[in-house]
Amino acid sequence: MSRSGVPSFAELLSGTCRSAVHLEMRDAYGVGDEVEEFEHFKRTGHVDLDPTARWWPQWLGLVREAVGRGVVMRRARIVSEPVTDYIRWEHAATPLNIGAGELVRWLPRRRAVDIALPGADFWLFDDRLVQFNIFTGDGDWAVPPKEFSEDPAVVKLCSDAFEAVWERAVDHEKYTV
Repeated sequence: MSRSGVPSFAELLSGTCRSAVHLEMRDAYGVGDEVEEFEHFKRTGHVDLDPTARWWPQWLGLVREAVGRGVVMRRARIVSEPVTDYIRWEHAATPLNIGAGELVRWLPRRRAVDIALPGADFWLFDDRLVQFNIFTGDGDWAVPPKEFSEDPAVVKLCSDAFEAVWERAVDHEKYTV
């Protein structure tokens, strides 16, 4: 458990047995540790797909370990079209997620208008615990950056929303930006 008493993502994932799903709904994020790579992409159109660069080794290791234990990790992104530069960058970097074992799909926002969605991005672990990721208006982490819920109604809302998005979304390999 982290010093704040809030479990880290690694701790949450290590306690997951069956599934971890992630729904992303923003068209851009402004998280500090991504700035350098995103700016490079905007200048050059190039994404470094080296899995040993920057934050990737830690993330990809967590994914591989979880998938190796039988956890199914799915990520869905709802995006506006035409997509933003940030979404183009995410799309270009997604082969690293897939290579580690994540399943990734994309849903154009116009195809999500009739889906009841929670008000924030989230991770749902084993259909029992929701971690909401809270961002500021400019896309950086809010303080505090995460909220948690085990309330069955909240879990159901998130599970239903994710499954509805997943069912309509396009596999990464077939979605072009």
